Amino acid sequence: MIKSFKKRIGALVTVGPTVLWLGFFLMIPLIYVIGISFLTKNAYGGVDFIFTLDNYKALFSNEYVKVFADSLWLSLETTVICLIVGYPFAYIIANAPKKWKPALVMLLMLPFWTNSLIRTYGWNTLLRTEGVINHFLQWIGIIDKPLNMLYTDGAVLLGMVYALLPFTVLPLHTSIEKLDHSLLEAASDLGASKVHTFTRVILPLTMPGIFAGSIQTFIPSLGFFFISDMMGGAKTMYIGNLIKNQFLSARNWPLGAVLSIVLIIITLIIMKLYTRVGSLEDMA
Repeated sequence: MIKSFKKRIGALVTVGPTVLWLGFFLMIPLIYVIGISFLTKNAYGGVDFIFTLDNYKALFSNEYVKVFADSLWLSLETTVICLIVGYPFAYIIANAPKKWKPALVMLLMLPFWTNSLIRTYGWNTLLRTEGVINHFLQWIGIIDKPLNMLYTDGAVLLGMVYALLPFTVLPLHTSIEKLDHSLLEAASDLGASKVHTFTRVILPLTMPGIFAGSIQTFIPSLGFFFISDMMGGAKTMYIGNLIKNQFLSARNWPLGAVLSIVLIIITLIIMKLYTRVGSLEDMA
């Protein structure tokens, strides 16, 4: 009896703080947002306790459907480019000499030591019409007048890739590092070319890292509103910007809550699909 009581106390002490933390900072805010989504906005930017489904009906308007479609497409583009660019980087780091690996991983993590807003503003300085890139291209005679590189969809995509590339490289690096090199030697002994070795051996074995990197890139890119604000000039509306505007500018908290819930649902669906082909441990 005493041992059972001690085990319960031990479990409560171990798990209790985590449960309280999740309950206070996750469940209570989530329930609050869900509750607000069924209420009505009043004329003064507040919320009236009048039940309505109009906020959910508004999601099916062409305007909001386009915003979700644009956001999903941008996230898909970001993920694909990060995979194409990040895979070679991860492969080089994983196969580098042991004495160089810590330094290469540190260089990969170095951008996280600086605030992402400051790094994004640095790209603004480089890409603007009076920026370093335009001045350099004019100086060497490639262009006659400045190019309009900033405040475009391409600039937003560049900012997304730059900000999220490490999230793709790190899971890929972990997956590639676990490769059994004896399998690569066996493929070479059997006469497989480098292309066949990559497509038939390396790529399938590193698929968990590819899926994990894709998830860790795709999901955050859906909500990175500050990059599209700073590098896109808010010319194209994405779901993160829309949610921010509803809460801060339009003062339409019920609609902002609905959009937030939809974003959470999209995230849960993606995570559920991922668990069918991969393991959540690969994302650690």
